[in-house]
Amino acid sequence: MKERLTAKIYAQSLFQLGKEKNVDFAKELTNLTEAINSSNDLENLLFLDVFTVDEKVDVFKKIAEKLSLDTLVINTVLYLIEQKRISLLPLIITEIIVADDHEKGFIRGTIEGNEANCDQEFVTKVKSYLKERLGKEPILDYKENDQISAGYKVTVEDIQFDASIDNQLQKFKQSILG
Repeated sequence: MKERLTAKIYAQSLFQLGKEKNVDFAKELTNLTEAINSSNDLENLLFLDVFTVDEKVDVFKKIAEKLSLDTLVINTVLYLIEQKRISLLPLIITEIIVADDHEKGFIRGTIEGNEANCDQEFVTKVKSYLKERLGKEPILDYKENDQISAGYKVTVEDIQFDASIDNQLQKFKQSILG
């Protein structure tokens, strides 16, 4: 919990600084994330404590040069490495992307169900409801979840709608037990 709060504070500050300096932190950090995710060795080097700060800094500088990252982004990541807070980077990236989406009028979420594909009529109704309630255009991804017997579970940031049979049965059980 403390890490998430710390990451959120970093993200808000960096997002505002990026706006002032015309640096698209969301895009730059997404590019960095893709590079890190494409190599297990790079991910291990940056996030495991078995490597020294100097080793991490040297490798990151080479990656930043290849990706043509903005100086502000480079200095941010170098600071996190040097302060041994690089483990916060994925949380910071997530928070910056959320802030960027909000700035652009979007909100992201997921729909979970046990089917291979989601009923498009249901998706349309959910999006309409969320747009009306939250005032932002929802972008919803569908994930198949074998833990759901029937129905759907919708999660958008801190909001969750659980219209699954499992949830209804659990509520029924609680009402009987009392």
